[in-house]
Amino acid sequence: MQTTQPDRILTTQLTQDGAGVKIRRINDFTSALDPFLMLDELKASAREDYIGGFPPHPHRGFETMTYLIHGGLTHEDSMGNRGEVHAGEAQWMSAARGVIHSEMPLLDSDGLHGFQVWVNLPAARKMDAPRYRDVRAGEMTGLRAEGMELKAIAGRWETPDSGSVSGPLPRMGEDAGMADVRLVAGGILDLVLEPAERLLAYVYEGTLANGLTQGQLAVWTNHDRIRIEAVEPSSMLLFKGTPLGEPISHHGPFVMNTSAEIEQAVQDYRNGRLATPPASVV
Repeated sequence: MQTTQPDRILTTQLTQDGAGVKIRRINDFTSALDPFLMLDELKASAREDYIGGFPPHPHRGFETMTYLIHGGLTHEDSMGNRGEVHAGEAQWMSAARGVIHSEMPLLDSDGLHGFQVWVNLPAARKMDAPRYRDVRAGEMTGLRAEGMELKAIAGRWETPDSGSVSGPLPRMGEDAGMADVRLVAGGILDLVLEPAERLLAYVYEGTLANGLTQGQLAVWTNHDRIRIEAVEPSSMLLFKGTPLGEPISHHGPFVMNTSAEIEQAVQDYRNGRLATPPASVV
């Protein structure tokens, strides 16, 4: 089986967010990445590029998953949660009807390398109670084959020859999954997908045989099997999920279905009604 060519390739753009944190970002609020909305990569060794972090800010209508390769972050939110994540760990938050939270680098971090993905929620769940969970490295299980290692963070992942594995978080959003994959030069990853699923692969180190290289995101839609090969030692994040097929209305930290719902979110935030503690930790 030959390497499966992506249907679309996107490249990160340099930008800043929070208190001047330098990031690489891919976003698309037109349903082209549905059910995913945005992926940020934070990779900084200079303290001034990341130490300002992300002071308190609101969210409504979607979920976030933050995953660290290096360094550490502290999370605090209006639900009363506080937690730290370190290299190899993840932090999941379903903002749903509303959360105000902060994500600040640990002061003893010697550089920071991590990712945050935004996952859309279906209209029926956008006003659910918010939830939060830290996902520890020891909870994550994996699959290994010659030249390939897959670490499941969320959802179930299946290969034709090496079996399947499920992450400690059953799902993100409605049915989305996430995994971290390492390939040696010449290493091959075969994945089995449901016909309606969309797969995203973000390369954060190395180059793949389909020409995909560091800082690029490949998108496959409506494939039941995908083969990825590395031409040099490579690392990538995988995301999969079934498109929701619902209208998307987006404004800053709010993702809803209509402009009227966005206006309501803005008003709720201004009037102190966006986040109503307490909410549940899972």
